[in-house]
Amino acid sequence: MKKILILNGPNLNLLGRREPSVYGNLTFEEFFDSLKNKYSDIDLHYFQSNIEGELIDKLHEVGFSFDGVILNAGAYTHTSIGIGDAIKGVDTPVIEVHISNVHAREEFRHTSYIAPNAKGVISGFGLQSYELALKSFL
Repeated sequence: MKKILILNGPNLNLLGRREPSVYGNLTFEEFFDSLKNKYSDIDLHYFQSNIEGELIDKLHEVGFSFDGVILNAGAYTHTSIGIGDAIKGVDTPVIEVHISNVHAREEFRHTSYIAPNAKGVISGFGLQSYELALKSFL
């Protein structure tokens, strides 16, 4: 059974309430429960933190034992060399995901410190970006 972690960064705990026109009305927990039901043959885990170091610690924790990480680092995507280095330092492949199309948004969101070290990037498909990333590990 594959072990996959979905790792969410800052402000993603507000999904369902934060800017519904951009991020939708569903909480991430509701969406995660639906993924677990649909993919019951996968050992799915979820972790969210608004703290950069906790995201790095979680990557270190699972980065040699899990089959994949689906990472939405939120704004840290565009600022965190440390998260990029953590991905480079582990064996587990990481897929960078974004709910919105970051390239259709502000200019600063067009730069990713994660993408150069990620297996791939999926952006702009709403919460389905996570499912597309999950399917890439199957």
